[in-house]
Amino acid sequence: MNINLITVGKLKEGYLRDACAEYVKRLGAYCRIKITELQESRLSDNPSEKEIAAALDNEGKAILSAAAGSAIIAMCIEGRQMSSEKFSSTLDRMGVEGKSSVSIIIGSSFGLSENVKKAAEIRMSMSEMTFPHQLARVMILEQLYRAMSISNGGKYHK
Repeated sequence: MNINLITVGKLKEGYLRDACAEYVKRLGAYCRIKITELQESRLSDNPSEKEIAAALDNEGKAILSAAAGSAIIAMCIEGRQMSSEKFSSTLDRMGVEGKSSVSIIIGSSFGLSENVKKAAEIRMSMSEMTFPHQLARVMILEQLYRAMSISNGGKYHK
């Protein structure tokens, strides 16, 4: 399976980049993983709703272009939560259905455009809790690794 983790914005902290690199290395045994970092729209210090909507629309166009030809999983607050086992079986099902390319989308701190959400096959949420936006990438990579380990009978998931 080819997995493209599409993110808006770059990781700023070295320790987060190191954690991502470790999971990318581990995932290499199970899939082809690519991380696509897209430019975050610049906003004023106190952006209006209209300014935020325009930024999300611009980011959405870039996201959909980067995800072209793949099944889309959009990470969004109103998405459904699922267990690690369910995420694993969902990825397995996608593969069986012939979806060999999957894009997992992490938007900016303001979220995702409605166009991206509409294009998504699955809308997923990590938790009802609030986490630092920068941590989302590490969490998704860890869950991808856990899902692949579950599918392949590995011992990582207990």
